[in-house]
Amino acid sequence: MRIALLEDDPVQSTTLAAWLREASHDVHVYATARDLKRDVGRESFDVFLLDWMLPEQSGEEMLHWLREQRGESVPIIFLTARNAEEDIVAALSAGADDYMVKPLRRAEMLSRIAAVWRRSQPRSREQDIVEHPPYRFDVTTHRALRNGVPVELTEKEFNLAVFLFRNLGRLLSRGHLLEAVWGRNASVATRTVDTHVSRVRSKLELRPENGFRLTPAYNYGYRLEILPTDEEKT
Repeated sequence: MRIALLEDDPVQSTTLAAWLREASHDVHVYATARDLKRDVGRESFDVFLLDWMLPEQSGEEMLHWLREQRGESVPIIFLTARNAEEDIVAALSAGADDYMVKPLRRAEMLSRIAAVWRRSQPRSREQDIVEHPPYRFDVTTHRALRNGVPVELTEKEFNLAVFLFRNLGRLLSRGHLLEAVWGRNASVATRTVDTHVSRVRSKLELRPENGFRLTPAYNYGYRLEILPTDEEKT
């Protein structure tokens, strides 16, 4: 998962980031709401972890901004020392998906993040077969089919295609795609993403006549959309 962690305590943020990275997550740490807001305008994330108490803006205000102004639908989890029932109710009512009370415990934190993420995803994400007719991807054998006919993809092209199909409708930043396919520490330029997206679009023929549209968002990334059928349009 690609996780944004907003925590102003440097000791806490260092510890939590280490736990998350040890669990193979890509973590981006922010000390202020301003810094996170800046990056949300150009990056996409799978989960947000928000400290409730921040010096310049509360976590609840940040949550409202993410949900209402940015339209973020991915899971948002609060981290806080406040454990009164009314605080928990307020956080969940404001749109949070979960609430963890400090001091956090490593195994519990990782388990709850995974549980919230699973609930937010379609079942196909956990399966070895990703299928959206006319496309079918076998993750185990790295085999891609269009209308039952094999499509030759390189390993990176296949992984990119699967990631896009598992995130249908989501606007994904170039950085997000780069980390998901090449890994966070890969010395690969973001233009490599553009090249591979172009190849995937061409090889899979991701065109409206096949029911899909893969479009760029200027200075941001890409979105793969499934188009309505003629019956659905009427």
